[in-house]
Amino acid sequence: MNSDYQPIDCGFHDELQMRAIRGGVALILYRDEAGREHQIRDVIMDVYARAGAEYLRLRGGEEIRLDRLLRVVG
Repeated sequence: MNSDYQPIDCGFHDELQMRAIRGGVALILYRDEAGREHQIRDVIMDVYARAGAEYLRLRGGEEIRLDRLLRVVG
C-alpha cells in the first residue's frame, strides 16, 4: 500500500477519466519519485487504482501516479 499517496481533486480525476475515454494526445507534466519534472506527449489510455494509489496508463506504456501530475494540457 502507498501510505504517502495524496488523493487528487475529484474534478481533475473526472477530467482524466474523460480524456481516457476520448483519446487524443495530451501534454502531461509530472514529477518523478526523485522530484524531477518531466513532460511527455501521449494518449491517456486508463485511470486505475493499485496498491492504495491511483495511476494513469499512457499508450506508450508509461504509468504515472496521479498525485505526481502537475498539469495535463490538450
